[in-house]
Order: sequence, then structure tokens, then C-alpha cells
Amino acid sequence: TQTKSADVERADSGIGQMTARKWRNRAPETLSSLQAWEAHRPCTDCGERDLPVETDVQNCNQRRADLCEKCCKRRTERKESVLEFVNTEASYGEDLRIIKEEFYLPMQAAGLLSQEQLQGIFSNIQELIDLNESFLEILQEEIDQAFDQGDDDLMTVCIGEIFLEFVNMLPAFQTYCLQQSSSVNMLNALEKEKELLRIFLNVSQNDNTALRRMNLRSFLMAPLQRVTKYPLLLSRIIKATTEYHPDHGSLREAKSRIESHLEHINMKTKQEGNTWTLRSFRQDSKKKREVINIEMRETALKTVGWLREETRFVMEGSLQLAQPPDGQWVKKGSKTLKFQNMQVLLLVNMKRVSESSLESAEPGPVKDAVLVLIRDKNNGKFHLLREPLRLSNCIVSSDPDCDDTFELIEIRREAFVFRDSDRARTHHWFRQIRRYSRELGSWKKRRNALPNIMISTPHTRP
Repeated sequence: TQTKSADVERADSGIGQMTARKWRNRAPETLSSLQAWEAHRPCTDCGERDLPVETDVQNCNQRRADLCEKCCKRRTERKESVLEFVNTEASYGEDLRIIKEEFYLPMQAAGLLSQEQLQGIFSNIQELIDLNESFLEILQEEIDQAFDQGDDDLMTVCIGEIFLEFVNMLPAFQTYCLQQSSSVNMLNALEKEKELLRIFLNVSQNDNTALRRMNLRSFLMAPLQRVTKYPLLLSRIIKATTEYHPDHGSLREAKSRIESHLEHINMKTKQEGNTWTLRSFRQDSKKKREVINIEMRETALKTVGWLREETRFVMEGSLQLAQPPDGQWVKKGSKTLKFQNMQVLLLVNMKRVSESSLESAEPGPVKDAVLVLIRDKNNGKFHLLREPLRLSNCIVSSDPDCDDTFELIEIRREAFVFRDSDRARTHHWFRQIRRYSRELGSWKKRRNALPNIMISTPHTRP
């Protein structure tokens, strides 16, 4: 019997008999290809497909199942480098505590030396102890947290970020290093002069097991040895850290910062006539600029007299500065002004939220803000153009006709016109300076910092 086409129900796959047969023939080949891909799947760290074929599941750790042999080795090296950094920091801290507990405090209690002599020999050792304890506590917390979360490779530990948070260690090391030569000379002179001191040091070295038969001079070298070892330890971690790791950039910046400070310490040592220097580093243009920045920051801090931990450097760099004779310069244009190159630093004094925190994650309110103007180097030293400009007493404005400059007027005193070679950067400087000028001047906040209200100065714009 014939049936209508509409009554016919298809029972095949719809791909045809010949096509279905070919697919069945290729099924084993496809399965083999999938198994091969699984055996050589891409590494989660580098993306390469050179994973070793896992034959013994019990001997293969699950956390390394998606890593190639090269990245497995790199993770092991990184973990060892991170632990070496933390362990050596702990050993350095132990040496600092020995200096204080086995030498400083006994000598002070016995009256072997005066407080001034103790200060001359031990310098700022207490500051270094406090910094080491805080730094080591954060490092150890990160290590413990990583292990608690199952991160046995310590991939979540970011040494570079932590180091940059404690960048205030570097000026403390600098203070100690620059006084090291005079400290050793004073110790030598006092040891010859005071017999009781000489006996105490000899007995301590020979009979005190905590000293490991090392003398006081050896322990006093610990901070110098530690600060010069930081670049090497950071280099090892960088070498074992893939460029895609979130800490890679911070590690490189931390290494650059410490090397720049070491170069700065060497430079200051030579200026003071000392023969010894710390380990030398290759100076490229970036490191030279950083050394100059460190020196300018020190000059600015010494000028304003603020505490380092309460000071934030908002902006710094080269600007062109002119002092207009009157307020009519806008009509004539900035071409009529005589500009000179100047190093400018914008400093903000922040209140600390907690007295115990060295560097609070949330800065407190702004207490003060200044603009420090420094002339370019002359005879190897920086010199101030004038006393710092306190933004609480200044008004900052710009004019649409001269959008490549901005003007800062110090109430009842002087007026300055600034510009950068890059117009966008000029605008950025203007916005930052105007922000703090408005925040600190309560009467200016009510009047939107207009330059023609409540001031009397011949430089006021019309």
C-alpha cells in the first residue's frame, strides 16, 4: 500500500547513511584527539602546551595538574625566594634586638656611657627595630593567610606591594648608614679610653652565647648588610615571578626604589668625605632621576619641618615660573613674561588616623599644604627660591585666553605664573594646587576662590 508523504516518519539521524557511517569511523580518532589535548592542555601560568603526561595520579599533586614543568619549577623557586626574604628579615630583626638587649640596655643600666655617647654609637637603632617588627608582622600574616587558604605555592603573597607600603624604611636606613662611620670611630675611641667598657665588650663576646662569638661592631653592621641585600632578594623573586602576576610591577618598582636610595646614600657619603660606600649599582637615567627626586624631597621636608610619616608628596617635577610685574599680563599674553625653569614639589601634611600605624590605609584630614620652589642644582646642591608657598594663603586661577598657564597669588604679597611644556600636565598641576587651596582656605570656599574678593594686591587680575 502506498502511504502519503505526510504520514512518513523519519527514523534516521537526518544526516544520511553515508555521512553517518563516516562519522562512526572517525569516532575513535576524535576520542584519541580529545585525550591528546587533555594530556597537553595549556599551562595556566604561561599558556604553553608542554604539560607532562600524567601516568601516576598519586604522585601528581592536583594543584599542579594544569602547570607545565617549567612553571612548576618557577613556582617552587618563587616560594623559596619569598620564604628566604621573610626568614632573613626575621634574622635581621633578631640581630637588632641583640644590639638593644645585649649591648645598649646593659651599657645604659651600668652607666658605662652617657646618653649622648649611646646615641652616637647606636644612632636610630630603635627606629629600625620598630620598622622591622611592623614589616615582619605584615609579611608573616600574608604567609600564614596564604597557607590557610590552601595556597601552598604562596602565589597570593605580594612582597612588592608590602615593600612599597613600608617605603619609609629607606630614609631610616639612610640615617643609620650616614652615621655609621662616626659611630664606629666613637666606639673605638671610647673603648681605648674606658677600661670597664673594654672589659664588658670582651666578656660579652666570649661568654654570651646569644652573640655567637661576634663583637658589637659586627652587629652594628647588620642594617648596612640588610639594606644592600634587598635588591638581590627582590631580583630573585622577580626572576621567578611571571610578568602576568599582579605583583610583578610592584616588585620592579620596589627594586628600583631601593637601588635609587642606595645610590643616594653613596652620593651623600662622598659629599661628607667618607671613604666607605655601600654596594654600587649601575645608574641609568631613570635611577638618576629618582636620586634627584629623593634629594629634593629631603630638602623640602627639612624646609617645612613636617614629620615624614605625615607628609605626602602629591606632585613633583619641573615647571616654568614667571613673576608678572602687574595684573595686565593676560592682555599682553604669556609671551611677554620671562620664564625660568624651577623644580616644584606639592606637599600635603596629613593627620594620622591611628598613632600606632606607620602608614594608614585611609589618610586623615589635610592639615596643611605647601608649594616648595627649588632652583636647579648649582655646585652639586639644591637651593630654595623662597620660603614655601602655603596654599591656605593663596588663590589659584586660570584664564581662557592663556590656557597654557595658571596663576597663583599669595595674598598681599606676590604673584606667580606657572606652566609646563605639556599643556595637559599644566592643567593637572592647576587642578591639584587649586584643590588644596580651596580646602584649606575657609573664606575662599564660600566664594569659590575668586581672585578679586577680600584681597588687596597689585597683581590681581581685572
